[in-house]
Amino acid sequence: MTDAATPAPGNTLILELKDGPVTIELLPDVAPKHVERIKLLVGRGFYDGTPFHRVIEGFMAQGGDPTGTGTGGARDLPDLAAEFNKTSFTRGVCGMARSQSPNSASSQFFICFADATFLDGQYTVWGRVVSGMEAVDKIKRGAPGSGTVNGPDKLIRASIA
Repeated sequence: MTDAATPAPGNTLILELKDGPVTIELLPDVAPKHVERIKLLVGRGFYDGTPFHRVIEGFMAQGGDPTGTGTGGARDLPDLAAEFNKTSFTRGVCGMARSQSPNSASSQFFICFADATFLDGQYTVWGRVVSGMEAVDKIKRGAPGSGTVNGPDKLIRASIA
């Protein structure tokens, strides 16, 4: 997580969580198609009210599935091809979730609680938290191992600043 410069207009994602806002700098230079997808879905209100259905202590919080099962996505849109890049998965970095296929990202995403460099080159980085990481840290954790959350916290609203 950085608290450095303010992200460029149009490349700032605000997530409203129960414990406060989270500001994410979008990274169109490293993952243009993924950033485009995030912006499209935010514009549709797709993420509003979606649960953080998989949350693993010391690793990450995953959301972006309206079904809350881990199998949902933006079914009316094609899957995204991987845009692996040299940005490392460190605390506050945002990546796109996918199935076993590297080219299967849709709408689900995750935010790292801690460094997870073992994901480098296997998942697409599309953003990084620049403020509000303390709200991310308070997302309700799931079961040990699976990370499945009973009564999960929800992303109240997502917007592009």
